[in-house]
Amino acid sequence: MKQLESFRSEIETGYGFKGESLLLGTAMLEDTAVKHLPVKMPLKTFNRHGLIAGATGTGKTKTLQVLAEDLSDHGIPVLLMDVKGDLSGLSQPGSPHRKIDERHEKIGSEWQAKKYPVELLSISKSAGVKLRATISEFGPVLLGKILDLNDTQSGVLSLVFKYCDDHQLPLLDLKDFRLAVQYLSNQGKSEIEKEYGRISRASVGAIMRKIVEIEEQGAGLFFGEPSFDVQDLLRTKDGNGYINILRLGDIQGKPKMFSTFMLCLLAEIYQSFPEKGDQEVPELIIFIDEAHLIFKEASKALLSQLETIVKLIRSKGVGIIFVTQSPVDIPSDVLGQLGMKIQHALRAFTAKDRKAIKLAAENYPLTEFYNTGNELTKLGIGEALVTVLNEKGIPTPLVRTLLRAPYSRMGIITEVEFKETLSQSGLIKRYNEEIDRDSAYEKLTRKLEQVARDQDIVVENRSKRKSSKPEPSFFETLSKNTMVRQLGRTLMRELSRGLLGVLGASTKRRR
Repeated sequence: MKQLESFRSEIETGYGFKGESLLLGTAMLEDTAVKHLPVKMPLKTFNRHGLIAGATGTGKTKTLQVLAEDLSDHGIPVLLMDVKGDLSGLSQPGSPHRKIDERHEKIGSEWQAKKYPVELLSISKSAGVKLRATISEFGPVLLGKILDLNDTQSGVLSLVFKYCDDHQLPLLDLKDFRLAVQYLSNQGKSEIEKEYGRISRASVGAIMRKIVEIEEQGAGLFFGEPSFDVQDLLRTKDGNGYINILRLGDIQGKPKMFSTFMLCLLAEIYQSFPEKGDQEVPELIIFIDEAHLIFKEASKALLSQLETIVKLIRSKGVGIIFVTQSPVDIPSDVLGQLGMKIQHALRAFTAKDRKAIKLAAENYPLTEFYNTGNELTKLGIGEALVTVLNEKGIPTPLVRTLLRAPYSRMGIITEVEFKETLSQSGLIKRYNEEIDRDSAYEKLTRKLEQVARDQDIVVENRSKRKSSKPEPSFFETLSKNTMVRQLGRTLMRELSRGLLGVLGASTKRRR
């Protein structure tokens, strides 16, 4: 009994926030739920980022869904990366169930079926509001990091951007950029070398290969116009924040494309959002499901850029929550920035698994009430070890938590429901009509065509000058090669002889 009283006191003190907070569930001591001992999360520290981790099937997606619902209820917009395709259920009310009622009776909160305002987004061929960005918006520094260029290659890239800026050649999509690079390494080589300096053919070749690499992962669909305005992620409806679901089911095998998009999006948000500092409520929360895909095969430069943005973006009132199987999936420099941690069960099937569990346990505060390593293997579905930052930025005590159930549907929606959700979109008309305006590709194509026409005119004039000379005589023609000249001379001799013979005979007869 004394241990229970001590435990209750610690949780009530640690999670007794004064400001607005979200109800996550009720505390558990060992395998038993402590009735009506709420575990909450303060809205004020959501921009300090977070982690939802756990083995497959332990409830990570449902926890993500619960947090998204609560944030929306508080008027805070959310962006979800839906890699598995099972988050569209947020647009439909959930179905009641006896087990849900039993869970919520322990938690001390009433469950209610509810749907949320949802916007379906896409960066590929899948249906949804198209998210695009232009090459110019990326800029040479960010694009160079995405392409993993060395210093020399990055210098060439900067020259291409500089030339296009100075000559009013907008770089909007990959065909603009590709043709600009090709032009300046061939027909325009003397032009760029005269203005800016020499460029290396080897560097140009490396850049072109990198472009092909990201094109093969689908980047051609992402670069272009109309460019998505990240302010549209901040919309609300009837007091609820919009839940923007980015459908990524068809790019799981394209980690570079995923990393490219995420880096661009975070950079655009950082550049365009005003400084906010620590507010009572955040501006936007981004959930990145299957977060290991961002870091998989990412270059050191790309990882460094991501780490920098994660550190800085919280000043814009934006929080990022990574969802993955284990904390070890996240680079240590990023993991150290995550104030909120929700850890679902891990499974110890192999020696490697046991090592991973030991490492995961070291990421959580010490506690006298739990053996963290053991608890990680004993958690049931819908249970998690939780620690967050309190309103003063101090980690709260680690607590095993029975999580509340989502109010929306726990599963995918039907094709009819999907089409209905798309038909209610306030953004699809604005962003789904592709624009291909006059840009670097069209302008350089016209320039190359004009060069080709000028060359044709030169060739034609030369031909005309040759054809304007007088026609050669029969004898001039015959003299053009040795055989003909020899034949001509023989013929001339025979003719002369014949003429002289005729003239001689005629003279004799007259005499």
